Amino acid sequence: MTSETGAQRPKYQRIADDLKAAIETGNYGPGDRLPGESALAAQYQVAVLTARQALKILRIEGLVESKRGAGARVIEFRPIRRHGIQRLAREHWGAGKSIWSADEERPVTIDVRVDTVPVPAHIARMLELDEAGPVCARSRRFVLADRTVMLATSYLPLGLVEGTAIMRVDTGEGGTYARLAELGHSPVHFREEIRCRLPVAEEAEGLGMPLERPVIKLCRTAYDADLQAVEVNEMTLDSAAYILEYAFDA
Repeated sequence: MTSETGAQRPKYQRIADDLKAAIETGNYGPGDRLPGESALAAQYQVAVLTARQALKILRIEGLVESKRGAGARVIEFRPIRRHGIQRLAREHWGAGKSIWSADEERPVTIDVRVDTVPVPAHIARMLELDEAGPVCARSRRFVLADRTVMLATSYLPLGLVEGTAIMRVDTGEGGTYARLAELGHSPVHFREEIRCRLPVAEEAEGLGMPLERPVIKLCRTAYDADLQAVEVNEMTLDSAAYILEYAFDA
């Protein structure tokens, strides 16, 4: 099979590659305007539509943003570095800190909604619950620098958390895990599954991103000392907004 490299790559892809290289080397910094479609078409001797496709690739990958009449500018947003292991350490949330603060010093706005909902079938299996019963669903929308970066919903057994602070919008210092610890179900083990796929329309709209850009789907299950699942957290991340980092000893 012939690989799609060099001159065999579509012209719009080669233009996009050149622009990405220029951004990575700092020739275009945050906030800088890229050449317009007409300028790129003339420079590379291609049709305007081809230049438009090249810029679209950069928008899909989250490198530039375009506004009507202003052209494409390099995005100033700095990706979030998500520390996949350290952020869940008990000494962090046990000290009253939010999990988010392990990743970011920048202020974040979190819109929270708490509902009692019928348990989805796959959540019932993970929590070992009766599929006919309700669960507590804590839905959150994370907004950083006026940009929605993550949507998340945590499911917890209603029989465990009903009438507790976990059913409130503000759970207090240390968040849900600190409250579970007070209930005698401190999370001692976590399991995360990660995959990437294109978003469904509702996810793309919620994150304010194009349908062509992949999302990162994270599903975390928290277990207590008896290895009973006490929370399942399903997260949808804008792939252009995150770097996933895992640091651990050999």
